[in-house]
Amino acid sequence: MKKAILGKKIGMTQIFDADGQLLPVTVIEAGPCTVVQSKTMENDGYNAIQIGYTAAKENRVTKPMKGHFEKAKIKPLRYLKEVRLEDDNQYEAGQEIKVDVFAEGDKIDITGITRGKGFAGAIKRHGFGRGPMTHGSHYHRGPGSLGALGINKVFKGRKLPGRMGGNQVTVQNLQVVKVDTERNLILVKGAIPGARKSVVMLKESVKA
Repeated sequence: MKKAILGKKIGMTQIFDADGQLLPVTVIEAGPCTVVQSKTMENDGYNAIQIGYTAAKENRVTKPMKGHFEKAKIKPLRYLKEVRLEDDNQYEAGQEIKVDVFAEGDKIDITGITRGKGFAGAIKRHGFGRGPMTHGSHYHRGPGSLGALGINKVFKGRKLPGRMGGNQVTVQNLQVVKVDTERNLILVKGAIPGARKSVVMLKESVKA
């Protein structure tokens, strides 16, 4: 990986391209991010950088983290993320990464946390069909049989009611439609995971 940046999902809208076609796009406020730590093959065994996004209040930062930021000579940041690099590390602590790291037409992967929907039944969570609603069935929205008779256990991976959403999801090969360097905005074709104002990671696509 060569390029990555943290951003905040603003929402979705639609724009017209040069051919007059209507495109659904997601607006992301990306960066500016600051390099907090630089890791090299010689010192750490791999090449990576730790980037930070959004200023944090000093009274909300623990003492170990304060020392971590003071070592890099930067102000405390709220979100930190480590990004692996393929080649030799060209970044230094304190260096700024802006939205212009990506350009129109680039293919990127976006990682975010999906919207949490609370506890859900098997029909809503997994798309199960319901039971008969008439003739005294008394079994309408249950998950059904859990296994063969005599097994006396629930097999791992069985689809059952439980917490729905709130998972880390990566959408691959999304196209950058427009980059606004003045307002730090990236317009990406299609939808991305996460609620509005949630933090997402934009990375160079691994399958482009």
